[in-house]
Amino acid sequence: TMRIYTKQGDDGHTNLLYGGRVSKADPRCEAYGTVDEAISALGLARALINEAEVRTMLEALQRSLFTVGAELATDPGEYDKMRQHFGVVTPAMTLELEHQIDRMEEVVKLPRSFIVPGGSPASGAVDLARGIVRRAERRVVELRERGLVPNPEMLRYLNRCSDMLFMLARYIDRDRPFDRLRPEPARNA
Repeated sequence: TMRIYTKQGDDGHTNLLYGGRVSKADPRCEAYGTVDEAISALGLARALINEAEVRTMLEALQRSLFTVGAELATDPGEYDKMRQHFGVVTPAMTLELEHQIDRMEEVVKLPRSFIVPGGSPASGAVDLARGIVRRAERRVVELRERGLVPNPEMLRYLNRCSDMLFMLARYIDRDRPFDRLRPEPARNA
């Protein structure tokens, strides 16, 4: 039988998908681990919403983020080998997110103020995932600056993904008033 534990990571190292073993503190592990967190947060959001259209969007996004994670878990020297077995992030994937944003913007009119997350459990989970995707994006920028990201589309995709998640959270709460952040009045000392 297959066991969930292998004990191979007990020394603080892990295997990349392609490219050997690295420290679990390696920035690639931080990047794909952050993507994994986003995938889990999207799973929570999917579990909290009954709307079939939104559940489908969330699951598709989870699957696409697995593609991002696979790329991040591959040493750049082994990128071509990984491409033989897995898909990669493409401009078409980014364009699809833009189309989804456009469709939601036709339904949701955003206020000209900051929106406080948490209008509903599902939108709160989507906003949590959005924040995690933003962190993943920062980690990917760091990797790109080190020459460890062969696919420049990945960064565009993550940027658009967080935009899409922002709109999706608003779309989920489209029938509720937005909780806006209002500036506090100035206090004279």
